[in-house]
Amino acid sequence: MHKVIEPKILYFGTPVVLISTLNEDGSANLAPMSSAWWLNQSCMLGMGGRSKTVENLLRERQGVLNLPSSDLVSAVDRLALTTGRNPVPASKEKIGYRYEADKFGISGLTPASADLVNAPLVAECPIQLEALVEKVHEFDEQNSTVKAIEMHIVRVHIDECLLVPGTKDYIDPEKWNPLIMNFCEFFGLSGKIHPSRLEPAFYGLPRRSLESVN
Repeated sequence: MHKVIEPKILYFGTPVVLISTLNEDGSANLAPMSSAWWLNQSCMLGMGGRSKTVENLLRERQGVLNLPSSDLVSAVDRLALTTGRNPVPASKEKIGYRYEADKFGISGLTPASADLVNAPLVAECPIQLEALVEKVHEFDEQNSTVKAIEMHIVRVHIDECLLVPGTKDYIDPEKWNPLIMNFCEFFGLSGKIHPSRLEPAFYGLPRRSLESVN
């Protein structure tokens, strides 16, 4: 039997994307998100327009969409509730965000030079997509801060261990285990793998003790 409900937000999640961009001072920003979908050589990102990542994408018109595998969950979770904006916007500070200048440092991830864009790749991510901003759309007329950003993929880097043996362009889906955000909890293809720092903020609940999970 189905039941009519009124959820706080319609958010079902997708594979996590670590977006790397350049700040105005030339330093790198790194932020996880999970409202993205792909078609052909394009990717659509749904993001809050006041984020540092969106600011960087709109200014630089380029970035890298890094796709972490499920074994990188701890590194991704260390980026949760951090922002590259200083001062921290009041709406984010209220739910526990803090300013962090060195996103690669706190995550323990490694920047690597891209081929065609100015933002760095995340070396540990098995899939890295260099991309250019094509179009920016207002996503929700009732909330004009939400942006739908259309990215055109210009170069694809794949860890060779994911390729079908004997081929150079085919990914073996049985070898790819993406990190998935499912209702603000981290999952792999085999099930839930890690609690998320974002869950209390997502549901408007008091922050629980999260330090013990890292």
